[in-house]
Amino acid sequence: MTVKSMTVKNPPPKSITTKSATVMIQGTTSDAGKSMLVAGFCRCLKNSDFRVAPFKPQNMALNSAVTKDGGEIGRAQAVQAQAAGVEPSVHMNPVLLKPSSDTGAQVIIHGKAVSDMQAKKYHDYKQVAMQAVLNSHQRLSDEYDVIVVEGAGSPAEINLRKGDIANMGFAEAVDCPVIIVADIDRGGVFAQLVGTLDLLSESEQNRVVGFVINKFRGDIKLLESGLTWLEDRTKKPVLGVLPYIHNLQLAAEDAIQAEQNLDEQNIRIHICVPVFKRISNHTDFDMLRVHPEVKLTFVAQHSSIPPCDLIILPGSKNVRADLALLKEMHWDKALQRHLRYGGKVLGICGGYQMLGQSIADPNGIEDTPGISEGLGFLPITTQLQAQKQLTQSHGDLLIQQGGSAPIRGYEIHIGTSVRADNARPMILLNNGEYEGCISDDNQVAGSYLHGLFDSPLALQQLLSWAGANTKLAEDYAAQQEHEIERLAQVCQEHLNWDAIHAIIEQQFTAPPFSSAATHSKKGA
Repeated sequence: MTVKSMTVKNPPPKSITTKSATVMIQGTTSDAGKSMLVAGFCRCLKNSDFRVAPFKPQNMALNSAVTKDGGEIGRAQAVQAQAAGVEPSVHMNPVLLKPSSDTGAQVIIHGKAVSDMQAKKYHDYKQVAMQAVLNSHQRLSDEYDVIVVEGAGSPAEINLRKGDIANMGFAEAVDCPVIIVADIDRGGVFAQLVGTLDLLSESEQNRVVGFVINKFRGDIKLLESGLTWLEDRTKKPVLGVLPYIHNLQLAAEDAIQAEQNLDEQNIRIHICVPVFKRISNHTDFDMLRVHPEVKLTFVAQHSSIPPCDLIILPGSKNVRADLALLKEMHWDKALQRHLRYGGKVLGICGGYQMLGQSIADPNGIEDTPGISEGLGFLPITTQLQAQKQLTQSHGDLLIQQGGSAPIRGYEIHIGTSVRADNARPMILLNNGEYEGCISDDNQVAGSYLHGLFDSPLALQQLLSWAGANTKLAEDYAAQQEHEIERLAQVCQEHLNWDAIHAIIEQQFTAPPFSSAATHSKKGA
């Protein structure tokens, strides 16, 4: 086979139908490219006039987003919804797991936290979670033409197969075709694909309709003999080979993206972010990372915080444990030294709580009950509560004396912080309430608002507060839209849309997928 023969410049237009189709993207490994490929599929299908929605049955991530109706979903599904041109919904990610320890996680169903569970307890809970998954899938199927589903990790994890709701367990339950993606940049791509397929049951193998190879670099002709071997060996088509997309800046699902492409002469400010063990919503820093005048350094555990202009304490899923880690790493001493030399410190959500006088957790919401002494840089006290705050917010940033800037973001937290009566707030919200806090000496500030840097004027003002005169940056939504279009152009050029469209159309007109797949195999 040749790659050229499977290149289609424009996906075929949608046929008129009242039915819905589901296509699932699974990966040979975590970070194989599932989230990216789902986003690319969504935009390409939207451009072909399909009503399309993303879906991830079960997500485990500490990066989350808040829907308009106050629900919590994985950040990747919010980006995929933007790619599809639709409003994010809790039904696009009905089960979200947010790890709070090595063996436990907060379980979020349809956007709301229901319980903190250890792994064994959640395993027993999966039947309930699966019903929530199927209900959400049905709701989306009633509203959209095509549902593009993202799996989790790998479908070949033997120890996780029983009661699976994230990969083949879901695919079998809704009877949908599966495309498997593998990352060739990791090496061993043919072993990944053949090994994954071999570890599936016969019925699961039957529903695999093809492969996509991701992150290819070099001369495609040198890969063609391997593709031919793969198709002959597995009797499955390669539906596309996606090239390595350099500097693609889509919001990450979990792994921190630290790569920057900077001209050293243009740098106006150096910002450091200590990485907590349970760091959450590190997508807060995406607009700093892509800013051409900002050097952003993520400081790993057991590393010293280097000299810089601004230190930002990020959000945390276990704030008291991460505060203890901060002190264990002697980062508290580094913060004190940084402030003595005139630097600025900013806290976001959990980081904001740490900057205060104390954090109380009398009911053991996040960990063992107790109270932790804060860093003492802001006149606030915090108490953790069972009821999680989930809101989209906007207002005016007040960090510069005598001026303000429009700001928009979202809140995800379980604590309530009380400012001292004479403390200066950081933000005036549109509902008339004040939020956040700024120290009397104007060196330390904090807020519960995620997305502080996503609004251009607010970003410019925050960088000015930290001592940098910078150019006005792009709006976050516009930046993500540009990256989605880059991704879609690559997917449109390098995927076999004739074959993908046929997979979709088959569900509009044929018997249930498993019947069609079995019949096709017998006929072959």
